[in-house]
Amino acid sequence: MDQQLWQKCVEFHGHECPGLAIGFKACEAAKKKLGIGFSKDEEIVCITESDACGVDAVQVITGCTLGKGNLIYRGTGKNAYTFFCRDTGQKLRVVLKPDNGSKDLSRAERQQAILKSSVEELFEFKNPSFDLPEKARLFNTLICEKCGEGAPEHKMRIMDDKKVCIDCFKDYSRGW
Repeated sequence: MDQQLWQKCVEFHGHECPGLAIGFKACEAAKKKLGIGFSKDEEIVCITESDACGVDAVQVITGCTLGKGNLIYRGTGKNAYTFFCRDTGQKLRVVLKPDNGSKDLSRAERQQAILKSSVEELFEFKNPSFDLPEKARLFNTLICEKCGEGAPEHKMRIMDDKKVCIDCFKDYSRGW
């Protein structure tokens, strides 16, 4: 285990925990199986299905971030990370296996068990059921005609013949 890289993840995240260890090991798996390194732009894309602690390790180790558009949140709540390499077309979904007995461990013991386990013990490796998303795009900013705040055009709605942001938009639904 790269202790220096682990410490870098801990510093970024703020503390050690089992969740950070899961993300750390998921990145270790992606590096091992896809040969990825640090993404300076959008060479690597990670789709995370959880917004938990492990995502911080993904940011530190792979360079995938929301701001660059190569870290995408897909809220299934699963401990699953899908990595895409734009250059090679390779892709891999890394899914945490069900917990087998570690619930009886303390947080610190669970974290150590995760960090000491092989990636094959921890994860299932799958072909993702979704494709690589297009590169991040730039959008024009439109001004909401209700609150006066700017938002990208693809996030605006029409309501009462006015361009409004998502916050000001009043959705209409009759139950289905």
